[in-house]
Amino acid sequence: MVADGETPLDLFLKIGLDERTARNTIANNKVTSNLTAVIHEAAVNDGCSRTIGNLLYTVATKFPATALVHRPTLLQYIVSSKIKTPAQLEAAFSFFTSTGSENFQLNDFEEACGVGVEVSAEDVERTVNEIFEENKNTILEQRYRTNVGDLFGHVRRRQPWADPKIVKQLIDAKLYELLGARTAADDEKPSKKKKEKPVKVDDKVVAVETSPAQPSEEELNPFLIFPQPEENFKVHTEIFFSDRPVLRPCNTKEMLEKHLKVTGGRVFTRFPPEPNGYLHIGHAKAMFVSFGLAKERGGCCYLRFDDTNPEAEKKEYIDHIKEIVQWMGWEPFEITYTSDYFQDLYDLAVELIRRGQAYVDHQTPEEVKEYREKKMNSPWRDRPIEESLKLFDEMRRGMIEEGKATVRMKQDMQSDNFNMYDLIAYRIKFTPHPHAGDKWCVYPSYDYAHCIVDSLENITHSLCTLEFETRRASYYWLLHVLGLYQPYVWEYSRLNVTNTVMSKRKLNRLVTEKWVDGWDDPRLMTLAGLQRRGVTSTAINTFIRGIGITRSDCSIIRLDRLEYHIREELNKTAPRMMVVLHPLKVVITNLEGGSTMDLDAKKWPDAHENDASAFYKVPFSRVVYIEQSDFRMKDSKDFYGLAPGKSVLLRYAFPIKCTEVILSDDMETVVEIRAEYDSLKKTKPKGVLHWVAENSPGVDPLTVEVRLFDKLFLSENPAELENWLGDLNPQSKVVVPGAYAVPSLKNAAVGETFQFERLGYFVVDKDSTPEKLVFNRTVTLRDSYGKGGK
Repeated sequence: MVADGETPLDLFLKIGLDERTARNTIANNKVTSNLTAVIHEAAVNDGCSRTIGNLLYTVATKFPATALVHRPTLLQYIVSSKIKTPAQLEAAFSFFTSTGSENFQLNDFEEACGVGVEVSAEDVERTVNEIFEENKNTILEQRYRTNVGDLFGHVRRRQPWADPKIVKQLIDAKLYELLGARTAADDEKPSKKKKEKPVKVDDKVVAVETSPAQPSEEELNPFLIFPQPEENFKVHTEIFFSDRPVLRPCNTKEMLEKHLKVTGGRVFTRFPPEPNGYLHIGHAKAMFVSFGLAKERGGCCYLRFDDTNPEAEKKEYIDHIKEIVQWMGWEPFEITYTSDYFQDLYDLAVELIRRGQAYVDHQTPEEVKEYREKKMNSPWRDRPIEESLKLFDEMRRGMIEEGKATVRMKQDMQSDNFNMYDLIAYRIKFTPHPHAGDKWCVYPSYDYAHCIVDSLENITHSLCTLEFETRRASYYWLLHVLGLYQPYVWEYSRLNVTNTVMSKRKLNRLVTEKWVDGWDDPRLMTLAGLQRRGVTSTAINTFIRGIGITRSDCSIIRLDRLEYHIREELNKTAPRMMVVLHPLKVVITNLEGGSTMDLDAKKWPDAHENDASAFYKVPFSRVVYIEQSDFRMKDSKDFYGLAPGKSVLLRYAFPIKCTEVILSDDMETVVEIRAEYDSLKKTKPKGVLHWVAENSPGVDPLTVEVRLFDKLFLSENPAELENWLGDLNPQSKVVVPGAYAVPSLKNAAVGETFQFERLGYFVVDKDSTPEKLVFNRTVTLRDSYGKGGK
């Protein structure tokens, strides 16, 4: 498409793109291909003005794919300067998005895009004056801090076809006229108002809350971007061939009507995992998108096991996936298997061969790879149809050795899309199938089966991640040549989270090489691992909803963002308890040896005194234990713990004052502290410590094991490192075998979550026994917690 000796860069510079934009464009193959096609369609190979070039660039990046048949019409309007502003172009995009591939009236199009509408400078000036008059008080108050973008928006709403340059000049001039020259005060940063301390109100008084900023429609409902089932008549994509016209696949009116009759017009989606491993948080996003859309539209979502490879599938994985889908809060409309459709798939493969669109091939995997790299046809590509049908039947009956024959789709070996290089549809495997038994020895590939089963199940929205975008051409080509209903396909960005890996291959290495303790290791981002760590499905779904459903594939989400949602959820659901990780003995010398007081401790910060269930009992006796880190021999201003001669408050109990320190033989290690308690609570120390006491004299408190989990990898993106295993965090799991806990935790059940005060959120692990509880740290408390020496 580019003239001999001319590079895409030369072509892009000719239409007026600046060199930086042009170079960035050629780094993106998809945009390069689109822009090159647009330039040729517009017949501006020899160049054009910069204004027209910039509009052509926007067409190449934003034109709706469902209306590609109308792109040449728009380009004629741009080249002839009938459409000459970004506002007109955006209006054209909106028009074609709603029109799709259907015919339209030019008058309607021109009216929608403001073609021929001339807005004079006087009209713009009059509109600017009106808007300044309406907003005069605000502008005078904010002066040059006024949001010019808002003023611009007001003008555009009233004069959508006005020249934006003239609008900007007039707004700037009007600001100067009203405010005069910019002063030094205008450039100062506005002083921050001190936050007033909230007034303490009685529990019975209902506080009036200021309403937060209203979220956008997309934030409230991220599924608004998806069309309704009855709109699935538009062109899905353009498929370019080297030897035949462009294919613009879409459903016929009759085909769509038949589909809608079966579905009743409802949304049908599917979540199609392969049963060959454990699901991770990326699959949680896939569930949210497919199950969530169906739920929001009152439709149905299949849980479909994509079980085309009998060697990889295991019942263990199928059971795990069913359990996790339920745990994530989703209910499948029906559980199906690709293997349920093996007969249909086989029959359609025979039909594909009959139509001359597939053939039996004998190339080895190495030869297939070599021929694809060289864009060469297989020597068996043009064998007679009857011969391929006979060989495929022999494959099915087990008469051909494994690896000696495949069925390949006859697509386009000269295509720019490698996913059109005659993909394999069937291969021989003499392996019984976990679900279908030993009936078959030929199995369909993902590329062949996936789209057909989508069609057979009348899926309305086939939603997948962006790495499948290049497969869209193959998906629609196959459905088109078989004359099957075509679902609406939409790709979204994968969920990438910092400090972890999520590729199946890397996760498998971590597990099989025992870098972690199984697929449900709490350090992994597998859903089984997150569940074991104490993360709730509600927190995961809220996190995913907050990220949104976008096509931005370069972003990596910080782990902190997930942890924020985990804390938000557990803060509402996890009762407070006290546990001391590294106990330091404190003897209360002015308390009698045998006496024990049962004190009330709050399970919830806002516990009401008359609600007994919101409290638990903690014993206070002569021997208590505090954290070793909460004591220092030398005090400092920023330390709020205990020190010689200093007082602290034991939470829910009494102030104590350190009177003596017992050191070990090395005269450095503190082994015991002597203290006195203030039974009248006259002392008002600043520091507040958590603690655990002996329940009876000489008997240690309840001893538990606590596992402190942290980020699995040191780097934010370990997957990009060559030696990614060398980036494992040696402190990702720290086991504390002898922590002390309050007696109320004795009967905690596996899966129960708690907040250990000042330490974080914890969950009872499945390794717990009647003799000893094991707790996993889910997440720490906020870094801003408390003051100083925490």
